[in-house]
Amino acid sequence: MGTIRAHEFISIDGVIDNPTWTFEYRFDPAMGRDIGAMMSSCEAILLGRNTYELFEPSWSARTVDDDPGAPFFNETKKFVVSSTLKELTWHNSSLMGPYSTDAIRQVKDEVAGGIYISGSATLVRALIADGLLDELHLFIYPITLGAGKHLYPDEVSRKWSLAQSATYDNGVMYANYQTIAP
Repeated sequence: MGTIRAHEFISIDGVIDNPTWTFEYRFDPAMGRDIGAMMSSCEAILLGRNTYELFEPSWSARTVDDDPGAPFFNETKKFVVSSTLKELTWHNSSLMGPYSTDAIRQVKDEVAGGIYISGSATLVRALIADGLLDELHLFIYPITLGAGKHLYPDEVSRKWSLAQSATYDNGVMYANYQTIAP
């Protein structure tokens, strides 16, 4: 059975909405290594509509010469959750339709390894609420934003165990949390 692993850029106060606020911090190469290590054990990608629409035009045109992550994004099987998209143009993508816990469980049953998510805030919030997210890979930026979409759904309580952490020269902290079964 696959494990769903979400990678998020997040402010100290939990905001993950449109992470353009991360640009003022340089991207530490060690962050790339940690993201790459997480991706290397993943066999599928799970995306919400918004993230698919951002990633497809950007990643589908990239090669390994442009970015070492390009083969992962272009060659890996992608599952897209959307109630509005009717067709997908990115190679190796499957449209799942609207969010459904049964459909997510089916993907977890089909995939033997990790299932990678980047961004996809609405999807990740639903997965947390439904107890379907196995790991959170948070890159916590030293900023509070107050307003914006927060990662954690209201009135949802989950316990997590810290599996790995790191700090980077740019002030960002990495925390890999794994869910603890109720």
